Amino acid sequence: MRVVLAQPRGFCAGVERAIEIVERALEKYGPPIYVRHEIVHNRHVVERLRAKGARFVDELAEIPPGSVTIFSAHGVASAVEDEAESRDLPVIDATCPLVSKVHSEGQRYANQGREIVLIGHAGHPEIEGTMGRINGKVYLISKAEEVESLKVRDPNKLAYITQTTLSVDDTKAVIDALRARFPTIVGPDTKDICYATQNRQRAVSEMAMQVDVVLVVGAANSSNSNRLKEIAVEQGVPAYLIADGSALDPAWLKGAKSVGITAGASAPEDLVQAVIDRLASIEPVELETLPGITENVRFRMPAKLADPVQ
Repeated sequence: MRVVLAQPRGFCAGVERAIEIVERALEKYGPPIYVRHEIVHNRHVVERLRAKGARFVDELAEIPPGSVTIFSAHGVASAVEDEAESRDLPVIDATCPLVSKVHSEGQRYANQGREIVLIGHAGHPEIEGTMGRINGKVYLISKAEEVESLKVRDPNKLAYITQTTLSVDDTKAVIDALRARFPTIVGPDTKDICYATQNRQRAVSEMAMQVDVVLVVGAANSSNSNRLKEIAVEQGVPAYLIADGSALDPAWLKGAKSVGITAGASAPEDLVQAVIDRLASIEPVELETLPGITENVRFRMPAKLADPVQ
């Protein structure tokens, strides 16, 4: 069987930074280190960090006073920051810098007296964090069809911002609908869809045209992984989101001569290798990697952890 790997795939710079923050904090301060919510959306990553001494909690109230606390890559609302400060928790913020950029843009628009339309998915941690950092009215929508029923105070004082992990095409459709209904609305086009999301979406779209089945390695609650699967399906190719090699159903491969594999931005490469090994246990594989963008983005560590751990 021909097995084709998308390029790029897997970890992005924001995820690498968030994981490294937890690992450096464990080395510098010793376990336990407390992390609010999953540091990134991947069970395997979370379990590996838990084994090293990280403890994941849903609420700050679960953290003992004085314990080192890390905010996840998805970002948090201002109220969460305030609560941490009121409890004297030493905080290290692992929010992805590209998410922080969206927070800043949203607040800048709000400071101009604009109401904000946030394009994203309700319930996602990034959306909860973003909505909780803007002092002003925020309307959350996810589809172009929702624009028509949007009721705003002043159609001429609107701005939009986007969740970083959406489909570029879907976001463009929503932005086009917003601009059609509110011609004076301002916003950043689709450039706030993060570079890694765009690169992975483009790569899976190109790969899907060359294979019979697409496997996306990632967590079910990972927004960007779900988008990769949807993009492959939109190309008319059967696609499956799987957590690891054990989730592969051989029935999916019936009649397939080629299988494409990609991975969401929070899925480590060893999980991709486990899927390849699982395929190889079913029948011999011929492996190839498609040409694609080589990412060399690196984000700086927070000041508390900036010095390399000796």
